[in-house]
Amino acid sequence: MHLDVQDLRNFYYRSTLGRAAQLSLRARLQEYWPEAKAMTVAGYGFAVPLLRPYLGDARRVMALMPAPQGVMPWPAEQSNVSVLIEETFWPLETGLIDRMILLHGLETTENPSDLLEECWRVLGPGGKAVFIVPNRAGLWSRSDKTPFGYGRPYTLGQLETQLKKHGFLPERHTSALYQPPTERRFWQKSGRLIERIGRSIPSELAGGVFIVEASKRVHPPRGTVEKRRVRDPLNILEGITDPVAKPV
Repeated sequence: MHLDVQDLRNFYYRSTLGRAAQLSLRARLQEYWPEAKAMTVAGYGFAVPLLRPYLGDARRVMALMPAPQGVMPWPAEQSNVSVLIEETFWPLETGLIDRMILLHGLETTENPSDLLEECWRVLGPGGKAVFIVPNRAGLWSRSDKTPFGYGRPYTLGQLETQLKKHGFLPERHTSALYQPPTERRFWQKSGRLIERIGRSIPSELAGGVFIVEASKRVHPPRGTVEKRRVRDPLNILEGITDPVAKPV
């Protein structure tokens, strides 16, 4: 179940809680990818709150928004880089993307396997992707006041198993959104402190979302490898000039 793009925009850009969520997610992502110099960066779902830091140094930035969600122009003050696409049929060349961010994409799709296959296809050699999904045990997945309360929440094990099944190699993970999903002023003022404290708590228990970085695994050729010995190239024409006896 995809949320409407207007609801997502209103949450992240027009609500105090959404701006706090944006700040928390972006800070954790920047720890993994502080820059994307000369890289092609794509965000799928509603990843635009996390793409802005890469607009300055990336070779190209693309915001891919699924048709059931809808699309909005972004960024507002620059040339538009967002595009409406089918969930599992992206208008991108194979191996084009260097870095990919999925936010509000994997947990809301009805075809997670096909979506992951498409993610794998467009990533180039050495490409990396960050998958951000609601933590099943967290408070944010239990509240429909935020976009993380919709769709299919995950445990860390479930997410990593699914990624491995579709050709990704999970490399590291973290969590974010430790503060409660509420607009109350006390919690909003304490939000940054709670996020710092939350890093010392096991992410499987307290974080509102999981953030998993995974690389593209290139499968080796399948089947039996047959080795053949090649004759010495210097002797391969040996005897070709010898006279041939004529039949009697």
